[in-house]
This record gives sequence, structure tokens and C-alpha cells, in this order.
Amino acid sequence: MLTVKTYQAVNPEYAKTLDTQGLRDNFLFENMFAEGEIRLNYTHYDRMIVGAAVPNGGSLTLDKVAECGTDSILDRREMGVVNIGEQGTVSAAGVDYVLDRGDVLYLPKGSGAVTYSGNGRFYITSAPAHKELVAKLVKIEDAAKLKLGAPETANERTINQFIHPLVMESCQLILGYTQFHGGSVWNTMPAHHHDRRMEAYCYFDMDPDSRVFHIMGKPDETRHMVIKNEEAIISPPWSIHCGSGTGSYTFIWAMAGDNVDYTDMDFVAMEDLR
Repeated sequence: MLTVKTYQAVNPEYAKTLDTQGLRDNFLFENMFAEGEIRLNYTHYDRMIVGAAVPNGGSLTLDKVAECGTDSILDRREMGVVNIGEQGTVSAAGVDYVLDRGDVLYLPKGSGAVTYSGNGRFYITSAPAHKELVAKLVKIEDAAKLKLGAPETANERTINQFIHPLVMESCQLILGYTQFHGGSVWNTMPAHHHDRRMEAYCYFDMDPDSRVFHIMGKPDETRHMVIKNEEAIISPPWSIHCGSGTGSYTFIWAMAGDNVDYTDMDFVAMEDLR
């Protein structure tokens, strides 16, 4: 079963008028991981698709998505898949890829239908692509790693870069996930935004009663949303994206836009946050 929900782009002036439910309706992806289903969210931010497939021991095939306007989803797109569940298999272009928990698979333009099987919980991201590249399965030990933060600022973390120029080539999709060291709960501080591309966060590895207070909005007009396990959120190009959890968590970040330079971001000084 496939369901697709479309999210229109929202400008920052309109976003300032939204109440809590309005923010959630326009920026939050809820209930993505449904057993026996593929649920996608098609956004008008750089045409990013965010969603999940949970085959629940069986198999699910993703092929035609009407919102893409092509015969098959990857006719003019690339895809990144992260397995956040038990071992599972992703099959495309006649090749079976076995993904353990934490593995990331890149599928290029022209890969055809994609089948998800086994007991994996597959987080899916996709962006338009301009050329065909090479599929690649990246294990955690093969990811590029960037260590940032410190215990005294509660943001000591390791950034694992998978679909990234240091690891492999993609068209515009950049993806990885950030893991926190013991006692650290603040992500991506100091805050930043990047006007040349959008970003999506997917929070997971959270206890059922834990929450992340995700901060968004323009630097001088911030808002927050309370997010639970396995939910994701859009970060428009004009919005900062940072947050703090009530307990430990991991988040997957995926970006699409003008370039693949991970460092292309505009930092915001703490004194400029409102």
C-alpha cells in the first residue's frame, strides 16, 4: 500500500501567523512508519520526498508515484535509504542489498522500481537528479566522521556522513545521521540556515516517553515543535534548525538544493536568536 501527502512551500511571513497545529500541518511528517505500508511526503521544497517503508517481514515495491510525473519514481530522481530497524533487503536494478541497522543505500537515477523486504524499517529520501551515477551501500564503518561539540555545552556528537562528497558521488542529495555522546542532548548549535537548499530531520532511537523540542523559524522569530520517535520535520531554506531532547536520540539529516557542499551554511550568533 502506497500513500503520498503533498506539502506546499510556506514563506516565512506566513509561517509567523501559524499556531501550533498550523506549524505541524505544514512542516511535520507524522506516522510515516506504518507496518505493511509505504508512506511518502512530497514537498515543494527542492522537490524532496521523505517517507518510510515497513515491509514487516514481507515485501513492498515502490514504482510509480503520480506526484513525480514519471513512469517510475527513479526515472528522474535519486534516492537515499536508511535502515533504522532490523536487517532487511532493498532490491533495485536486479541487485539485492542487505542493510543492517544503520546502513545507508544510495540508488541513482534510472534504478527502476525499488523493493523493500524483511524486517527493516526503511527511511526514504529522494531528490531530482540530472545524471545517472553508481549505486552504493555504505556501512557505518565506511562513513566519514566529524566530531563536534563538548560535554560542558551538552552537544558532544559524531556526525556520520554517508551520501556525501567525502564518501561517494551524488547529484544533489546529501545524507547522514548524528549520534550524541552520553549526556549530550543539544543538536546543531550554534544554529544555522542555508538559503541555497532545504533540509529534513528524522528523529529516532528515542524512548517512547522522550521528546525533542525542535526549534525552527527565522533567527529573530523562532518557533518550536515537540517531536516524538520516528517523526521527521522540514527545514525550509529560510529556517534555522536545532533542538534539544528530554533524553538520548539520533537524527538523520538530508539536504537537497544548489550544491553538495556540506559546509555551505550561514551560522547565527547566539545573541541574534529571538
